[in-house]
Amino acid sequence: MQPTRKFLERLGIRHPIIQAPMAGVATPALAAAVSNAGGLGSLGIATSTTAKARQMIEQTRALTERPFNVNLFCHAPAKRDAERETAWLEHLAPLFAEAGLELPSALDEIYTSFIDNTETFEMLLELKPAVVSFHFGLPSADRIASLRNAGIYTMATATCPREARLVEQAGIDAIVAQGIEAGGHRGIFDPSATDECLSTMVLVRLLSRQTALPIIAAGGIMDGYAIKSVLDLGATAVQLGTAFIRCPESSANDAYRESLKSERATQTRLTKVLSGRPARGMVNRLIAFGESEGSPPPADYPLAYDATKRLNAAASQLGNHEFAAQWAGQGAPLARELSAAELVALLLEESEMLPTS
Repeated sequence: MQPTRKFLERLGIRHPIIQAPMAGVATPALAAAVSNAGGLGSLGIATSTTAKARQMIEQTRALTERPFNVNLFCHAPAKRDAERETAWLEHLAPLFAEAGLELPSALDEIYTSFIDNTETFEMLLELKPAVVSFHFGLPSADRIASLRNAGIYTMATATCPREARLVEQAGIDAIVAQGIEAGGHRGIFDPSATDECLSTMVLVRLLSRQTALPIIAAGGIMDGYAIKSVLDLGATAVQLGTAFIRCPESSANDAYRESLKSERATQTRLTKVLSGRPARGMVNRLIAFGESEGSPPPADYPLAYDATKRLNAAASQLGNHEFAAQWAGQGAPLARELSAAELVALLLEESEMLPTS
């Protein structure tokens, strides 16, 4: 446990438990509650404007004096293809009609990559959150150096040994080893590349032979028994996302929470349908429709996500939640309805990091 102890001391946290950033689901209240419980809370600001991201960081700081993580997406700009985008919209036309919407004439690139977002970069240098992490790739060497020189600890997702090697070569402090079981967006650098779909267990073992950097296991970890297992396999810490969605501090709506409590949680799918990049969520009508025989390929990320969000916004007003992106990992049926503090305490008890009372 020596690497884990060094990791905890460096970050100033008590337990090797990280709440996944989960943009759109993680809130300042959730991040603060996890940090106050001794773990590392996280905010996903990739889908937020700089002003909104600043507000979220400041709100979290008002709720905790403990360290927390701020996560960003480092994806390549969307590859615009008018023919492909039109084909995707026309394929979704029956669903837009069902939701009472006219078919959009075009799709928007609704999220800016951190690679191109100077305003957010300067805001981070100003506010200096304890930890900044990256998904979908890496920012420039200059930006990484600037963040580290500001005293910020850096982490980045890798889904395979090759990506982990790039993370280490870039000077990042720790690797988030994302297994195929994980919910939400797969952190693969190049979504057009072959994905070996490594499990969390296999990826952790491979990386433990390859690097001396801290390895944070992510994917399919829902309870303390799994935490104990991956730490024994060589992980330095763990990151849990789906496990925290049912906490009252998350922003998941009632439909999302009901799905997690239902049989629907037993069927998740890694799909490009919802956003244009591989992401694991609970199967719904939109996923089934978008993957049906003869379907055209979705528009690129985040263009396809624009279509999904427009559909869901309208349909949800009619009580239809079949077009929502309800991200969840393969362990979704194991999610528990507890406050964040209660969940952290239970995870510690189950993993035998905290004596039972």
